[in-house]
Amino acid sequence: MTESVVVIGNFDGVHTGHQKVLAEAVRDTEHPLIVVTFWPHPVTVLRPDKAPKLLSSLRTRIDLLKQAGAHEVRVIRFTEEVASMAPEEFVERFLAPLNPVRVVVGENFRFGHRAAGDVRLLAKLGEGRFEVRPLPLAMVEDEVSCSTGIRTLLAAGDVATAAEHLGRPFRFRGVVVVGDQRGREMGFPTANLTVARDMMVPADGVYAGWVTNLDEPGSAPMPAAISVGTNPTFDGADHRVESYVLDRTDLELYGSEIAVDFVDRLRGQVRFDGVEALIAQMGADVEAARRVLNQARHMATEARSSVS
Repeated sequence: MTESVVVIGNFDGVHTGHQKVLAEAVRDTEHPLIVVTFWPHPVTVLRPDKAPKLLSSLRTRIDLLKQAGAHEVRVIRFTEEVASMAPEEFVERFLAPLNPVRVVVGENFRFGHRAAGDVRLLAKLGEGRFEVRPLPLAMVEDEVSCSTGIRTLLAAGDVATAAEHLGRPFRFRGVVVVGDQRGREMGFPTANLTVARDMMVPADGVYAGWVTNLDEPGSAPMPAAISVGTNPTFDGADHRVESYVLDRTDLELYGSEIAVDFVDRLRGQVRFDGVEALIAQMGADVEAARRVLNQARHMATEARSSVS
């Protein structure tokens, strides 16, 4: 096999720490970059009761890895057999066949049975075959960027800080389904996405963000007010992400795959006494979302101007 540069890790969310490792790997322009990742999440196999909610689907993870420069993404199906491999067996089975000249990992990388292998052991196992280049962890304002920390921020509704660690707004994507259609009756038609149990979404509440129709290549993001939750005013039970695209009542998105990017939290989830109170609050939410997104757009324009 042709020589390669290999990056290996779980890469849930492909956050700034992952991006730092990938950026180092793509500096080698003489060899293709192969990214090795795992699915499902190892904790799902080892301790199902402690399995974390995922920041991104496998499809999204692969897309993000390729956008970051991966020529090829190899997905290892994580099983109890893989979990029980000694570090030496792990290297021979999954790394050696890729003929790496260099393996780039975060300094906290662990592998093999009971995470017995570390960067030092990986370097020893690679002697005479490949170089190991460990990188320090990425930081945002003295906080390490990691998937666990990002989940904690999202669970608190702090999508703005989560975006700093992700290097982009948190994105939830899915196919628009038919909802209760109450929003349309109230003048705020929404694009509804169901939330799978294993996927992470921000804390219940209302957010400002963007909606993009992924079925239309080149489609521009549209400003939106986004509700996450169960719609307690109507005794809802299903967990949903419902997006109202500002000033648009003409959109027909049923069956389309959309991406919802969260910019900032506007308020928590509230149970209202009646429809009139809810409509009044929705109007206020729309105006608050408009202000937040106009400011975000202005700041992005200024940032681009300063770079140019």
